[in-house]
Amino acid sequence: MELSKKSFAFLWQPLLLVMLVMGLSSCGVYSFTGASIPPEAKTVSVQYFSNHALLVEPTLSPIFTDALRDKFTGQTNLAMQERNGDLAMEGSIVEYKTTPVAIQGDQTSALNRLTITIEVRFTNKYEPEKDFDTKFTQFIDYPSGTDYNAAKTDLIDQITEMLADDIFNKAVINW
Repeated sequence: MELSKKSFAFLWQPLLLVMLVMGLSSCGVYSFTGASIPPEAKTVSVQYFSNHALLVEPTLSPIFTDALRDKFTGQTNLAMQERNGDLAMEGSIVEYKTTPVAIQGDQTSALNRLTITIEVRFTNKYEPEKDFDTKFTQFIDYPSGTDYNAAKTDLIDQITEMLADDIFNKAVINW
């Protein structure tokens, strides 16, 4: 017995519908980023990250805070709230330093390293077992002949993006 194209489509349409419904239902809210957020959570708050490092870069606090806020609003459906969000973050910048690395035979550095460390306290109102208080560190090496003042904006932007990714992943992707 040969199935016509119409009867074949008629048989597969209900199966596809069932698969689609099953695929969209889950225990929590799921996004294409892999974020797993409790379905009750509707808001996120990211407090201003003040700079407590020994060496203070004046632009770092607003750049980092904005990058982290942008990560959560851009990668989730959560609404940003001033304080007491369902998911809440606060913390500070605890280290900002440049150190020489890759010392050459003539005792000069071929590379320098910019390192930034952020301390983050994360609370999840609906899943308190996922709360954490952790330090996150990232760095970038750059040639020692580079004018640091000319390169620092780009270096800071790259490092803050990496830190925001790490914090986002720990908070809602559970790595």
